[in-house]
Amino acid sequence: MNKIISSHNMELYKEKLISAKNAANLIKSGDSILYAVFLGRPVDFDRELAMRQSELFDVQVTQCAGINPDSPTTCCDPTHQHFTCNSWFFDTGNRRMGDKNLMFYNPVAFSQLQTIIGSDLFHYDVYVQQVSPMDRFGFFSFGPTNVNSLESCLGAKTLILEVNENIPRVPGGSEDSIHVSMADYVIEGSNTPLLVLPAGKPPTDAERKMASLLMKEIPDRACIQLGIGGLPNTLGELLCDSDLKDLGIHTEMFVDSLVKMFNAGLVTGRYKTTDRCKMAFTFALGSNEMYDFMDNNSVMASHCGRYTNNPEIVGLNDNLRSINNTLMVDLFGQACSESAGPRQISGTGGQLDFVTSAFKSNGGKSFLCLSSTYNDKDGKLRSRIMPMLPEGSIVTTPRTFVDYIVTENGIARLK
Repeated sequence: MNKIISSHNMELYKEKLISAKNAANLIKSGDSILYAVFLGRPVDFDRELAMRQSELFDVQVTQCAGINPDSPTTCCDPTHQHFTCNSWFFDTGNRRMGDKNLMFYNPVAFSQLQTIIGSDLFHYDVYVQQVSPMDRFGFFSFGPTNVNSLESCLGAKTLILEVNENIPRVPGGSEDSIHVSMADYVIEGSNTPLLVLPAGKPPTDAERKMASLLMKEIPDRACIQLGIGGLPNTLGELLCDSDLKDLGIHTEMFVDSLVKMFNAGLVTGRYKTTDRCKMAFTFALGSNEMYDFMDNNSVMASHCGRYTNNPEIVGLNDNLRSINNTLMVDLFGQACSESAGPRQISGTGGQLDFVTSAFKSNGGKSFLCLSSTYNDKDGKLRSRIMPMLPEGSIVTTPRTFVDYIVTENGIARLK
């Protein structure tokens, strides 16, 4: 079979090639730049743009996590005269910059991102994203970063794609790629290794106990959504040793434990209502082994966030089990999952989207999990369950949506 890229597509590709430096030189004072989220965030372009800091003024940069700690960044201006950086979700790097007043948090649920970007609520001039190398049909895959990618590409006045050979090609799904004809410029990047999540700490006793409690709540044919953190991965490990059958996956974030569950034969997806026999997701963060697993794997279904986080779609699957962490809960039943008082820790993300989805699912259940206590910086034992949330705390999941709360001491259904 002939797998050579057509001469037309190759000509388009060559016409649009530009160096990262020349691409960064296209930016003018007063421009608004949107970066792709997580692993789609550009590296070479961002490095060159940061070098122009002194000559640019009032440039707005909006992103969503994904900062590579080894790379220079436009998030380097404490005066905000040159670059003002905003993020829709804080990872560790974003949080540190937020603490230093180098970045601001924009509140959003992930199901809203595409609607906001495609509306008059948000204005941007340039969109930049890392993508996989072009295929023979002229398409670049968004790989482990779908979310709002196509929406952002189509709405940009100038679209710049930064090719990275380490980006896996992940099939659809929906809105999982962009054609070379739609790009304005293409950068052949330096192929920076993808950000790898560090190996998790051994599970705590509390996490093991919570995972054991959750195991009893998962039936055969359940559709699973796992959030980030030690508990979901511990649960994934326990599931691999179970005799559960025909599990399905519909999640926001794809994580390593889901690969282990598939390889253990637990996941078939045959009883899902949407994306049967596929594992649906919108972005991925994990190990290099996980990125290799995703590459050209037909079991993957890369969808935009408007699809993966839409309760009307997710809730079509029976026995949805949504499992996420929270930081603290008060006696009103409110869950704070993103801040410590007024200090932004992460973001709203998709937690409320999936709590709502489980409520709509026939037999669905959502679980917000937290250890009952923690030791503060002075070593004093504190409770995560309190009469009222501390002043300034952000309510991520309102009491009207909370279903189950899980600690190492048991499960309580507040709904």
